[in-house]
Amino acid sequence: MKIISFGIFVLIFTILSTNGILYSQTNPDDLLLKNYRPKSIYHVPVTNAKKAQYPVIDMHSHPYVKSEKDLDEWVKDMDACGIKKVIILTMAYGRQFDSLVTFYSRYPGRFIMYCGFDYSGYNKPGFGPAAVKELERCYKEGARGVGELGDKGKGLYYCNPPAWGMHIDDPRMDPLLDECAKLHMPVSIHVGEPEWFYEPMDSTNDGLMNAYNWRLDNQKGILNLDQELEHFANAVESHPKTIFIACHLANQVTDLAILGKLFVKYPNLYADLGARYGEIAPVPRYAKAFIEKYNNRIFYGTDNYPSKQMYRDTFRILQTRDEHFYIFDYGYHWALYGLDLSNKTLKKIYWDNAIKLMLGKK
Repeated sequence: MKIISFGIFVLIFTILSTNGILYSQTNPDDLLLKNYRPKSIYHVPVTNAKKAQYPVIDMHSHPYVKSEKDLDEWVKDMDACGIKKVIILTMAYGRQFDSLVTFYSRYPGRFIMYCGFDYSGYNKPGFGPAAVKELERCYKEGARGVGELGDKGKGLYYCNPPAWGMHIDDPRMDPLLDECAKLHMPVSIHVGEPEWFYEPMDSTNDGLMNAYNWRLDNQKGILNLDQELEHFANAVESHPKTIFIACHLANQVTDLAILGKLFVKYPNLYADLGARYGEIAPVPRYAKAFIEKYNNRIFYGTDNYPSKQMYRDTFRILQTRDEHFYIFDYGYHWALYGLDLSNKTLKKIYWDNAIKLMLGKK
């Protein structure tokens, strides 16, 4: 009886093991990179960064939530994490912008609205005055900046309608950018993408898992990152009284020295960290040295759907010395490391720089 029972047990165990129910073993040759989800085995300190070390202004977010319930939840998460204010880059104008102002005004002082430009008729004679007039109207309705503008090589298109073929330094943009200076409305703009997105999508691309989803290597007639940055720098230089915010560290995460040179050359240029934590955390010493050096010119930003965990992931990267951890939401397969920024720098990028910008101080 015992022999029969043991035999049945062995048979059941073998079946379950073979089907991966009890345990699973994968030959590395058969493992897809998208399914590679390592867990750090290092017994190193882990920091639970529940709240920002200083009050925070998130300089890069969007109108992610659509219901009052979700908005209430967002504010609760902000309170739990120390987020005092959020810049909403609406990209909108007209009725759409007005409706967003009404919706987010349920929490006065917590959300600051940026509008978009109206490019209607940009390719026809006489473009300009109507767009400036709409910008002024949006300002009266509560817009305190413009953005997020976007150009990934074919023209300005984070808008409806898009302005294909017109880049930020096009003379047609001059009246709008000059008006932003008069109204003290910073211009947030997304320029190009990180270098991986232009590289061949093969085994040599170490950012492949995220780059493939946003790839630009297969786009015909598109400007490369250097060309895009040249258009951007032209606009910054031509409009010294207009404040420009390069979203995502101007996408120069593989060569931050390029952005550093622009900071030195253009006192009206700033940058936000939005959605580039996964790119700077693999190189913590390099990224830390850059942020500490230019801590007067960089803003905290997220550019991700709001949640307590999302905010806390950014705090862990900026504030702690944690080593070799993974956040797969960023799309890569790299291990990440805390930058351990100084208190002086944290206070600046979390709060001081943004407040000075809002008050019109440099």
